[in-house]
Amino acid sequence: MKKIILLLVLLVTVVTTNAQTNTVESLTDGNYNKWSVELAGGFNKPQKPMKYFTAPINPFVVDLGVRYMLNNKFGLKADLGYNSFQEDKNSPSFDTRYYRFDVQGVANLGRIMNFETWTNTIGLLAHTGIGAAYFEDKNSSLDDNMLNFIIGITGQVKLSNKLVLTGDFSTIMNGFQGYTYDAAGINQDKGLSGALLNGTIGLTLYLGKNEKHADWVTLIDNDTFAQRERIDNLEKMLIDSDKDGVADYLDLEPNTIAGLLVDSKGRAVDLNNNGVPDELEGYLTRTYGNKSDAPVSDKESITNLVNGGYVAAYFDFNKSTPTDSSMDGINFVLNYLRNNPSASVDITGYADEIGNASYNEKLAVERANNVKDILLKAKIAPERINVISGGVDTSVDKESATARKLVRRVTFKLKD
Repeated sequence: MKKIILLLVLLVTVVTTNAQTNTVESLTDGNYNKWSVELAGGFNKPQKPMKYFTAPINPFVVDLGVRYMLNNKFGLKADLGYNSFQEDKNSPSFDTRYYRFDVQGVANLGRIMNFETWTNTIGLLAHTGIGAAYFEDKNSSLDDNMLNFIIGITGQVKLSNKLVLTGDFSTIMNGFQGYTYDAAGINQDKGLSGALLNGTIGLTLYLGKNEKHADWVTLIDNDTFAQRERIDNLEKMLIDSDKDGVADYLDLEPNTIAGLLVDSKGRAVDLNNNGVPDELEGYLTRTYGNKSDAPVSDKESITNLVNGGYVAAYFDFNKSTPTDSSMDGINFVLNYLRNNPSASVDITGYADEIGNASYNEKLAVERANNVKDILLKAKIAPERINVISGGVDTSVDKESATARKLVRRVTFKLKD
């Protein structure tokens, strides 16, 4: 028995040392669980040596194991096993027991074969190792000590991040087995001759405070991680929020109205320095020019543009958040309020005719309030913003989906 213990200690030392020195992937971090407890039960079939015979599926087997994963592909496992052998109905009676302890290496075939490319629910483990075993006959004082070699494969179905359903099939080969499994004779072959098949179904409980266990994480090496970070940073640098062709990190005016001509720093071109971008100034002149040739920097021109309904925010059906394309209009009003600290704005929300009238009334107000929240978060004082419900707009054909898009909106009225 001392030789068996020494052999097991040597096995653990060799496997651990090999796993620590093996050049596997450099891990980016250890933010995953590594420990698990496994409990399973099922049936067995002793193959040889046997004088009599058991049922084709013989009850029963109990396995209890503790596993530690060195990374997401390889780990170690220590487990205890119990097998009971009883005669078939046409065999002389016997009642024997088999106990074992094994230390095994575990390979996560699911990660090795990249199961994560098509599933994060099904896994596959392979395990193999050696151990010590004890055999006894309940009807006599006969007992026996032996070594064993075990190899098996375990299928996994993830029930949650903490619990996994398993199905295992293992083959155990005994060395120095002195008696047959039914205790009816002496084993003449003392080599690695005893053969035992085990099939079990069980549960694995993952231990640890992290969200996932090593069985289900995909790890990358440090070089790949660094490259991804560099790519992510480059993508962030190239973000152009106002879509004026100048990346945000170079843009000195990151909220330019879409479509306006800008310089290399993202600033709207204003050659006469009157505070109104030249392209907008030209539009206002064409639209609101009058015989008195009042300068377009006059607030009245911009007020006419906004209050005339040319600037509005639009909404998808049954939504209270403005569409992305509506942010330019809201931004136009925001810039006006910033440049004219004494000005205020009425925000009026509308809904189309589809649905319950009282619900649409509430939706109209909610749309206006959401636009108000955008201005508040942009640091416009609340006393400068007034929300009004326009209710249901019946000015378009109710049956036209395209026309209804025009009335799901928020309009603005600028006041001094």
